Amino acid sequence: MSFDLIVKGGTLPGGSKADIGIDGDRITAIEPKLEAVAGKVVDAAGHLVAPPFVDPHFHMDATLSYGMPRINASGTLLEGIALWGELKPLLTHEAVRERALSYCDWAASMGLLAIRTHVDVCDDRLLAVEALLEVKREVAPVIDLQLVAFPQDGFYRDPTAKQNTIRALDMGVDVVGGIPHFERTMEEGRRSVIELCEIAAERGLMIDMHCDETDDPMSRHIEQLAYEAHRLGLQGMVAGSHLTSMHSMDNYYASKLLPLMAEAEVAAIPNPLINIVLQGRHDTYPKRRGLTRVPEMLSYGIRVGFGQDCVLDPWYSLGTADMLDVAFMALHVAQMTSPADMRRLFDMVTTESAAIMRLPDYGLKVGAKASLVVLDAGDPIEALRLRAARRCVIASGKVVAEGSGGAMRLSLPGRPQTVDRRHRH
Repeated sequence: MSFDLIVKGGTLPGGSKADIGIDGDRITAIEPKLEAVAGKVVDAAGHLVAPPFVDPHFHMDATLSYGMPRINASGTLLEGIALWGELKPLLTHEAVRERALSYCDWAASMGLLAIRTHVDVCDDRLLAVEALLEVKREVAPVIDLQLVAFPQDGFYRDPTAKQNTIRALDMGVDVVGGIPHFERTMEEGRRSVIELCEIAAERGLMIDMHCDETDDPMSRHIEQLAYEAHRLGLQGMVAGSHLTSMHSMDNYYASKLLPLMAEAEVAAIPNPLINIVLQGRHDTYPKRRGLTRVPEMLSYGIRVGFGQDCVLDPWYSLGTADMLDVAFMALHVAQMTSPADMRRLFDMVTTESAAIMRLPDYGLKVGAKASLVVLDAGDPIEALRLRAARRCVIASGKVVAEGSGGAMRLSLPGRPQTVDRRHRH
């Protein structure tokens, strides 16, 4: 028996020890001990071997643009949107592409091998759409990149957003997005949810809407989104991102809403780092956390995956592409501190987010794509506590990053390098 690659002596997330045999881009064996030869052996030495990290909510067209053309002085969501409006006319295809590729280098070094990125279509040039479609093709051997057609300035509020959304989908964008709470009225927001869901249903596409990203407890577009998912038979294909208004909703209303989401199989994608920073900005004290009702959602069987959302852009001045940072913040804000909760949090930046993105062949199982990460930790809880360094990253059967102490050497097609997550402004 022989393999192209064997990962020896790793600890799987469930606690068992195993060797993982890889042929080509597939996992072909997982056994307590493989007595076989291999073209390459990675000695996991008892460290945690996990499926790759997954980010189901990001904005790659804006990433690494912090400080251009200025800094968000108030730190609010609305100033961030205004600032992005100032930056959009200054964007070039090459600048968007290069920043996105740099971020993908960071992501690969951290074992983040699947990303769903929203791309703003409220620019008649659709420059960012073209650039990120190009990036998607370039990084495909290493990173699964999904694009969401996102009418940032409002599907109805922006005069050409509707036609540009259709154009972007025709160009090959994967997912239908929206932002109903940013329309001019609640009614226009409701109608945007209906029309966007009908567009997705007609094309057989998934839906991921920025939904109720506000402290206003009366922002309730998630209710309409759940209704449309049920009406159009889109169960399991719909996600509501952010859902921060639910943090401020009346408990009785929430007790009605959560079962509706569960019935329609609508997933939730909170973004803990961003939600805790942007929400509650108008509060004095006590200040609201802003993160949606994660433990309650889980109790109803609603699928929850956490997103990074932003790194060094108009909305967030920090970030390193580390999904363990995201889960670590969620642990604190959602007060999910039991051992079972912490293991579940690890799943929410790996397997649960992969399920939301409907990634085929994901996971540590025979027949799955041979993508995995070796972490400097013994189990998922320790990985969270330490925000563990990555020792080795394997993508589609090839070692793409290895090292220790945060100095990861990348071996990406055409871009071998030692990754540096510092960012010069």
